[in-house]
Amino acid sequence: MDAVANTPVRVPKMAELVAAQLRRKIVRGELAEGEALPAETALMAEFAVSRPTLREAFRVLESESLISVRRGARGGARVQIPEGTVAARYAGVVLEYRGTTLKDVYDARTVIEAPCAGLLAQRRTDRDLERLRASVAGAEGLMDDPSAFIRAHMEFHALVVELAGNQTLSVLNGMVRNIIDQANWSHVDLDAGSPENIRANRRGFRAHGALVDLIAGRRAEAAEELWRVHLQEAEDYLLRSRSMTTVLDLLG
Repeated sequence: MDAVANTPVRVPKMAELVAAQLRRKIVRGELAEGEALPAETALMAEFAVSRPTLREAFRVLESESLISVRRGARGGARVQIPEGTVAARYAGVVLEYRGTTLKDVYDARTVIEAPCAGLLAQRRTDRDLERLRASVAGAEGLMDDPSAFIRAHMEFHALVVELAGNQTLSVLNGMVRNIIDQANWSHVDLDAGSPENIRANRRGFRAHGALVDLIAGRRAEAAEELWRVHLQEAEDYLLRSRSMTTVLDLLG
C-alpha cells in the first residue's frame, strides 16, 4: 500500500489537455468531417496556450488520424472522422511484434463472426435480408473471376458483422479483417483458378446462401453453427499454404 501511495501521479501536459478537448468535440460531432479548425490564434486564445503547445496538440490528434494538417500559408487543420482502419493498422503492428500466428487471427475471427451470424438472425429486418441477398447474387456472377469473387466474398463477411448491430464487435472485426483480407489476397495470388480454389469458392458460396436462408427464418442457433463450420473450413483451406504462418510473414 505504501508503494502505491508514494507513486507519483503523472500530470498531463498542457498539449495533451488541449488535444483531449478537441478530440471530445470531434467524437461528439461538434466538429464535422472536413471542417477546418479555427485559426491558431483563436485556439491559442481559447485555451490560453502558446503556439508550440497548440501545434504539439495538433501532432497528437494527427497521429490518431483525427485531423489532417496542411502546412504553408494556406494550410491549417481539418477534421477527419475516426476510422477503424487506424486501430487495425496499430493492431497489426502489435500482433507482428508478439509473433502472432495467422491461425490465432483466424480463430479470433470465428469467435467474433459466428455469434454475429446468430445475432443477425435474431434482429434482422427485411432491409437486412435485401442487402444480404443482393450480396450473394452479386457474387454468383463472379465465380469465374477469382479476384472479384474473393472481394465479394470478404464484403459479405463484413456485412454479416455490420448488420448484427454490435458496434464493439464491428470495430474488433475490422481489426481482424484487415489481416484476414490481406491473407486472402495473398492466397488468391498463389491459388487462383486451381481446381481446389474453384471447389473452395463454390463451397463458400453455398454456405453464404444457406446462411441467408437461416437468417430469413430467424434460426439463430443454426445460423451461428453453420457460420462457425464455414469459417473453420475457410481457415483450414487458407492455412494449407505454409509459406506464411505468422502475421509478420504476411505484413512484415
